[in-house]
Amino acid sequence: MAWRCPRLIAHRGGGTLAPENTFAGLRMAAQHGYRGVEFDVMLSGDGTPILFHDETLERTTGGAGRVAETSDAELARLDAGGWHGSHFAGEPIPAFADAAELCLALGLWANVEIKPSRGADSETGRKAAALAREVWAGALLPPLLSSFSVGALEAAREAAPELPRGLLYGPVPANWRGELKRLGCASLHCDAYRLGPALLAEAKAAGVPVVVYTVNDIVDAERLLRLGVAAVITDRIDIIPPDLA
Repeated sequence: MAWRCPRLIAHRGGGTLAPENTFAGLRMAAQHGYRGVEFDVMLSGDGTPILFHDETLERTTGGAGRVAETSDAELARLDAGGWHGSHFAGEPIPAFADAAELCLALGLWANVEIKPSRGADSETGRKAAALAREVWAGALLPPLLSSFSVGALEAAREAAPELPRGLLYGPVPANWRGELKRLGCASLHCDAYRLGPALLAEAKAAGVPVVVYTVNDIVDAERLLRLGVAAVITDRIDIIPPDLA
């Protein structure tokens, strides 16, 4: 596909400047001039798509236990911001629907990483895609749905075939092109520091946009963009300007 999306993307919302996967993070990205954000979507114990990365609550909230076993009511009582700084205390865990509406209000394009908890790949992919399809209906620039999970991407394709999808890898296997084609994915997403010249040349020859994560050095970001990656995901929205490309 022709890459029409922002070439600099804020990781998990606001990168290092705000608690990850929160409204505060999305606002922080917009305040720093970023037009693209990446965030994670998982299902709560009630099956609601929410913004969350880990399968457990401990690292970024005052809660404990598995997200997939925690009700919406219990999640609503948790503080998703205080761990990052006292001025973020009380930041809620966003529902995906509310975060999507905020992205539209702020003019932010979204790379929605579908992050299923164990055993919930298909359900998470289906629900995330269906909600994205509803919220972004008629948008000039729809969100990109990405995932490491093949099952989630298959379900997302069934639920919203018109939305673009990206296949995420750590190490990229030799058969990546066949897998992208089989899943109907538009872009390849990989670790910036595992991206060699041969892989980038292969992707360019195939017309496949490459999105790299997570680049926190401005020199590396400039180099990768110069080499022809489609987009760079970064935590350091404070030092890497959104117009670097």
